[in-house]
Amino acid sequence: MLRDFHTGTMPMTPESEAWVEGLRAHASAARIGGRSDERPAVEIAAERALLAAHLVAWFDTELSWLLAERAADAAAGGRAAGGSIDPEPAIVITTTAAGCAAAAELLDRDDPLVRQLRDRFACVTELEYRQWCMRQPDDDYRLHIAHWSWMKTRVPPQWWPKLAQWPINAGESYWLHRTGTAGAGRERRSSHLWKWNGTIAAILKPFVDEAGSVV
Repeated sequence: MLRDFHTGTMPMTPESEAWVEGLRAHASAARIGGRSDERPAVEIAAERALLAAHLVAWFDTELSWLLAERAADAAAGGRAAGGSIDPEPAIVITTTAAGCAAAAELLDRDDPLVRQLRDRFACVTELEYRQWCMRQPDDDYRLHIAHWSWMKTRVPPQWWPKLAQWPINAGESYWLHRTGTAGAGRERRSSHLWKWNGTIAAILKPFVDEAGSVV
């Protein structure tokens, strides 16, 4: 259960609501006729479980403070150069297809906080989000905050020598979980290194410094 959860008493502005509704519509249209994920079901399930665990932890332990920072920023007249920001913004999760399925489960929870925030969420892929932002830019996050959480399950072999201090066995591969939030206080981002053996995913190193370890 969240403590000291700040959502305010006012709904999103019509501009924010229209923006996020447009994003949802764009994502739905983009998925029509899209390619199916041809990876083994066990791999998709493992990715989905990891992203689900992260999203639940983020929602239950971090989102309240992020929204409080956003409200404080709005009250202080933040983003003066780009105009005022919505203190009750849309909340966009960008992730993979497996992550979108995990997010849908999260937002289907029957508890007061989910019910209170559900209409403010859009869960889309990174490509869908970028395409929409090209059509309807919100680069200064006046209308939304963005949280990304996606698993790079195909880390190129040319990166592997930089990861040698976290060795893997023959037949295993690296996974890289990238996550972060923008639009609420300072931007936050982090990366976590996992390994996949075809059956189980295991954490190798949380908070990898990609600048020094991955290019």
